[in-house]
Amino acid sequence: MIIKTFQYYLIKLFLKRVLISSVIFLSLIFILNIFDEISFFKNVDTNIFYPYLIALLNTPSALFEIFPFIFLIATQFFFIYLIQKGELEVLKVNGLNNFRIINILVLISFIAGILIITFYYTFSSKMKFMYLDLKNAHSDDNKYLAVITKNGLWIKDKINNYNYVVNASKIEDNFLKEVSIFKFNNQFELVETILSTQIDVSNKNWVIKRPMISKENQNTNLKEDIIILTHFDTKKINSLFRNLASLNIIQLVNQRKDLKTLSHSTKEIELHLYKLFSFPLFLSIMTAFSSIVMLNIKKNKTVIYHIILGIFLSVLVYYLYYLFNLLGQNEKIPLLLSTFFPLFILSIIILIGLVKINEK
Repeated sequence: MIIKTFQYYLIKLFLKRVLISSVIFLSLIFILNIFDEISFFKNVDTNIFYPYLIALLNTPSALFEIFPFIFLIATQFFFIYLIQKGELEVLKVNGLNNFRIINILVLISFIAGILIITFYYTFSSKMKFMYLDLKNAHSDDNKYLAVITKNGLWIKDKINNYNYVVNASKIEDNFLKEVSIFKFNNQFELVETILSTQIDVSNKNWVIKRPMISKENQNTNLKEDIIILTHFDTKKINSLFRNLASLNIIQLVNQRKDLKTLSHSTKEIELHLYKLFSFPLFLSIMTAFSSIVMLNIKKNKTVIYHIILGIFLSVLVYYLYYLFNLLGQNEKIPLLLSTFFPLFILSIIILIGLVKINEK
């Protein structure tokens, strides 16, 4: 019963450190976002509080990205408190050695990771969607839209006072396949329809391969290619589907299915899903990693030293994770390996650090 009491105490102390660290980082992110949004809206006629609202909507998503490092730093402050208060020795006397303390923290981190993915990520993705929606309303690109449905890719564009609605069944490399282009005037009266089996969209000057043009109930098959200037190219079309932080897990799975119907690459969505599914494990490993570091360094180090160490370790882990994600995106290594191999490396370091951990 005494051990259960101490376990409850450790859980409460750890979660408090996580909450405090989260609030600190949340505030910093919000302040940085405010400067960014004020700069964006400085020439836009909006309410004075509008940039603050936009910044607030974007903050939860940014916080989610740094949760692993929050847990790393929170674990540091957890052990700093225990060391400064001399409570580590008290815990050992009552049957909680270093290994058992780490086990408790790792388990709590894993459970917290599941709750964060289930509830917080769903909330943050909704906020991110609202952020993008509101910001897009004040963007120059607001009149240019692109969406994926079961009927393929749809693009709305405006060129020289004409409205274009484009539908393509597939995207392959720099080409749209089986394309229908509907050209409307400003009153949205159909002017003409352009059909083509293939359009080169490698740049904004679309090359329409040997189209068939339907106008005033007459069809004309052209033997030569035609070119139209648009606001879209391959890079821009792909970027429209890369803001994955605005989609919850169910939406990501559906988006993956829709992209497959277009024969479009789904590797970025799959990588994002792998990251989400591995998130609880990532939090647990970061907590264990920080615990090992804290228990293997001298206990007379200053708080500033630990903060600098935490920042250094966070940067180190971030670039390790970023490097393998980049290799996965470029298909140098399998996506599954790019997600879990950094965690495997950290796990090896943790296992080495656990040797004689109770003697620390």
